[in-house]
Amino acid sequence: MLKYLFKEILHRPLGLACLLVLGVLYVTTIFSQFLAPYLPTDQDLQKAYHPPARIVFQDWRPHVQVYEQIDPSAATYKAVPGETARIHFFAPGEEYLFWGLIPAKMRLFQAEEPHRIYLLGSDGTGRDVFSRLLYGAQVSLSIGFIGICITMTLGFLVGGVAGYFGGQVDFLTMRLVEFVIAVPSLYLLIALRGALAEHFAPEQMYLVIVIILSLIGWAGAARIIRGMALSLRQRPFVLAAEVMGQSSFKILFRHFLPNLASYLLVAATLSIPAYILAEASLSFLGLGIQEPGTSWGLMLQQAQELKVFTLNLWWLLTPGAAVFITVITFNMLGDVLRDIVDPRQQMVKR
Repeated sequence: MLKYLFKEILHRPLGLACLLVLGVLYVTTIFSQFLAPYLPTDQDLQKAYHPPARIVFQDWRPHVQVYEQIDPSAATYKAVPGETARIHFFAPGEEYLFWGLIPAKMRLFQAEEPHRIYLLGSDGTGRDVFSRLLYGAQVSLSIGFIGICITMTLGFLVGGVAGYFGGQVDFLTMRLVEFVIAVPSLYLLIALRGALAEHFAPEQMYLVIVIILSLIGWAGAARIIRGMALSLRQRPFVLAAEVMGQSSFKILFRHFLPNLASYLLVAATLSIPAYILAEASLSFLGLGIQEPGTSWGLMLQQAQELKVFTLNLWWLLTPGAAVFITVITFNMLGDVLRDIVDPRQQMVKR
């Protein structure tokens, strides 16, 4: 099934474009510590609101233009004529833990000391926006996958059990699902965040956000899967498995799951953007990822100062562009998958 879907996506220009964009985003995220020239917490108060640096070539070698600060209050910088700093590739930088496990110092590129390279400028404390954007992608892009795995697992278990057993099990399970759906998600998010925050350190808040979003999102998937399970319940292959004496959970995972795989895949693809937007919204409101961590939502929250708009510090809004590109790409890929697995679309194609 997965091989068929992948093949069909590759034969559709929109699907192929979405896969390429998401591939670039996630490969960049995986190697973000190597690609980022600095740690996300590295500050240089003398370079606050530094504009994106210009790259020049001298003797066929890349150099970064050196700037001097003219007016700190207006974040005005001026290029120093003739002064550049050479860019070194695969140069050692500050030590970090690659994937949180392997100590490493190697960076893809570094500016010649004591200069710094700001590809996307700096924020109000002189932190490199490009580095924070890459590190923030680790949170913003992974939270969708982890959250949707938990949500779809809970939804399949609860919905599958309700649809397969029926009766009182179905009644009690669906009442629980309706109760969860009836609670306003925004207020539930804020309440759970407030109740759990004091028990976790700021660096553990990522786990808290994943748990909160998963607890809210599973109910809708469970109700849909329950309806699909009811239709599968009377299929001949399910009845044959029961006659052969297979256990209920073996039937769920061996017979129900393969038949629900296409829906789960499409639903997961369309739901991942919701998790990304939810994390960004929570962080933007100050209820999500906290310093010294970083995420795209937190970066946008820090860029909401009036000074950013009055001085046209557009580079501080690049996390918003990253969120937009990721969300729209996932939505388009979900539409492509939905067209592939929709029987009506298959009939039109034939």
